[in-house]
Amino acid sequence: MQNLLRILFLFLCSSISFDTQAQLLNDPATLKNVQNSLDKIYNYEFDEAETFINLVEKKYPDHPVSHILDSFILFWKYLPIKDNPTKSKEYVRKLDLCLQSINKKYGKNSLDPEAVFYTMVARGYLAMMYNYRGEMMNAAGEGKKAYNAFVEGLKLINKNPEFYFTSGMYNYYVEVYPEEHPIVKPVLIFFKSGDKALGLKQMDLGTKMGTITKAESCFYISHVYLKYESKPEKAVGYMEKLVGLYPKNPLFLMKNIESQILAGRYDAARKDLADLKKYNSGFYPVASHSFQGLLDEKADRNDAAAQKEYLLALKTPHDAQYTKEYHAFAYAGLARIAARAGNKSKAKDYYKKCLDKAEYRSVIKEAKAFK
Repeated sequence: MQNLLRILFLFLCSSISFDTQAQLLNDPATLKNVQNSLDKIYNYEFDEAETFINLVEKKYPDHPVSHILDSFILFWKYLPIKDNPTKSKEYVRKLDLCLQSINKKYGKNSLDPEAVFYTMVARGYLAMMYNYRGEMMNAAGEGKKAYNAFVEGLKLINKNPEFYFTSGMYNYYVEVYPEEHPIVKPVLIFFKSGDKALGLKQMDLGTKMGTITKAESCFYISHVYLKYESKPEKAVGYMEKLVGLYPKNPLFLMKNIESQILAGRYDAARKDLADLKKYNSGFYPVASHSFQGLLDEKADRNDAAAQKEYLLALKTPHDAQYTKEYHAFAYAGLARIAARAGNKSKAKDYYKKCLDKAEYRSVIKEAKAFK
C-alpha cells in the first residue's frame, strides 16, 4: 500500500494546469519555479532547489505548496528518512504545517481542487511515515483521509495528462496488491475496481505525456515490470531515461543497474556499477555487492568470486523498502552456486532463506521450483 500512498505527492504536481481561480495555479512564473525545484530535488541539487522554493515562498507566504516542497527535500536528502529520528520529526512538522495552511487558506474539509491535492499529499506522506514507525492505527487514519481526497481527485481524471500516471498506478495496484496480500481483500472490496493492463498502458503514457509526473511514471512502471511482471527488458528503457534526466540521483542509478543485470545487459551494468560503488554509505553498499555477485556469476561464470560478493551482501544491512530484495538475490545466487557444486541440501537451505526476503515474483518462482 505504500506505493499508493507515495504517488499522492504527484497529484500536487498534476494540478498545475487546471482552470481554477487559485492564484498560484494561474501564475506561470511561480509554476515554473515549482517545476524547477522538483527537478533539482530529483537530481540531488538541494541548495538550488531551496533557491526556487524561496522564490515561491516570497510571493506566496505560508502557501501549502512551500511546506510540501520543503518536506520533499527532506524525504530525498535523508533517504530513507525513517532512519533519521530528528529529520523525521522535522518532516512530519512540515506536513502538519501544510495541513494547517490548507485549513487557513481554504477552510476545513474544503473541496477546492487545490485543497484536495495538498490534503492528499500531506496525509499520504504522514500515513507512510506512521507506517514506517509501526504506528499502524495512525497510518490507517491518515490513509483513510488521504483516500477520501484521492476519490475527489479521480473526478478530475480526464482534465490533465499528468493523471495518466496516478490513474495507472491506481488501476494496477488496486488489483495486484490483494493478489500479493489476500488478507486485505475484504477491505479493498469497498475500493473502485482496477485493470492491470489499462494501468500499465496509462503509466506508459505518463512517461511520454507527463511533465512533472514523468520521473515517477518511469520509476514506478520500471518497478512494476521488475517486481510483478518479471519483464526486466521493459524496465531498462524507462530507467535509462530517468538516469539521463537525473544523473546525480543514486537511487535511480541503483535501480537502473538492477534492471540492466536482470535483463542480461551485463556490459552496461558493469560500467554503471563502477559509479554506484562510489556511494559507500547508506543502503547502497548492499546493492553494490549483490550486483557484483550477479555479474561475477552470470556474466563471468566465476562462482568463487560471486560467492564472496553474495556473502558480503548478506553481511551488509538492507533497507526494508529499497534494498530488501538484494538479500533475496544474494541467497538465490548462493543457492545456485551450491546446486552447481552438488550440494543440494545447502541449496535448499539458501532458497528457504531467500523466500523469507523475496518479494519479486521471478525470485519466488525460482526458489519454489527448486526440488
